Amino acid sequence: MTQYMLSVFDDQRPEDLPADVLEKIYADVDTINNEMMEAGAWVFAGGLHPPDTATVVKETDGETVVTDGPYAETKEQVGGFWVIEAPDLDAALTWAKKATRACQGPIEVRPFQDEPET
Repeated sequence: MTQYMLSVFDDQRPEDLPADVLEKIYADVDTINNEMMEAGAWVFAGGLHPPDTATVVKETDGETVVTDGPYAETKEQVGGFWVIEAPDLDAALTWAKKATRACQGPIEVRPFQDEPET
């Protein structure tokens, strides 16, 4: 089976959402987590702190530079993710459809690269 990353994109901080909306999102995410676990698809998942807590480390001309803030200066940032195992892209997209409803935001689905043969 192939592993896929389902990235959750958002443009709002959780503390900016009404409490009832946030509670529903958390409950719906718990539900999909349990469904994934029961189906054997769930590998790992996690929510991230807001982008302003990010630190970027970059090598430029032999010098390592560390800066505060997100790498990408965009309105939408990755807010969390799932790593799942699925037999094919269609199966991964089925999980993404459930995830987008649960998170109330877009989900990007990307397969992991195959491990090189050794």
